[in-house]
Amino acid sequence: MELDLKGLRVIVTAGASGIGRAIVDAFLAEGAQVATCDIDNAALDTLPQAVFRQHIDVGDAEALRGFLAASITALGGLDCLVNNAGIAGPTARIEDVDLTAWHKCIDICLTSQFVACAACVDSLRSSANASIINLSSVAGRVGFKLRTPYAAAKWGVIGLTKSLSIELGPDDIRVNAILPGLVAGDRQRRVLEAKAQSQGRSVSEVEAEAFSFTSIRHYVDPGQIADQIIYLASRRGAAVSGQAISVCGDTQMLA
Repeated sequence: MELDLKGLRVIVTAGASGIGRAIVDAFLAEGAQVATCDIDNAALDTLPQAVFRQHIDVGDAEALRGFLAASITALGGLDCLVNNAGIAGPTARIEDVDLTAWHKCIDICLTSQFVACAACVDSLRSSANASIINLSSVAGRVGFKLRTPYAAAKWGVIGLTKSLSIELGPDDIRVNAILPGLVAGDRQRRVLEAKAQSQGRSVSEVEAEAFSFTSIRHYVDPGQIADQIIYLASRRGAAVSGQAISVCGDTQMLA
């Protein structure tokens, strides 16, 4: 399928590793121009030289706005914003969740997306193929015990996405959310380890339980997330907006 993304100007937050790196690589393979940020300097150094990059924490709103402004200048405009940055947040009963940890999870997983959308919308209005793609999670459509900050943030991403799709539709800006399930990589491994520790179980037991609630019982590859995103950013996805699209192997429940 020809996606015709050559020259597309794209910003991806947290694009140096994991899902973000898969997204960056997918856009580059299609000939897009890409800017990204990350908190990991070593990972940023592994990106191709053509990628504009900055070391920032997206939880710092001023630093994020500065990166976005510099990226738009470097790219000569903006066609697509991918809000990928996120953290797992604490794994604990609600009475044991530290308020600082709650705020950090909300700031990075949700507030950073609000800040980025607000900072980029004027530039997107000048694009002939404008889109915003927000990373939520399957935890943004089902409950997730012991992970209340994360679930609350990811449900918030869906509300942000659907509201912006209505608000920005008249400007011909598409806004969608992607809901990954169990994605292969270090982040998912750390989540399983934290849950196993909190419940006094083995990681293999927790992993087996997680997969018992999915129809397709293997990990989602980060490249599969990236494939969905580049489709939504292309003109092939011109009629898709306001959607919360699960790429999760039909995960029916999180425990």
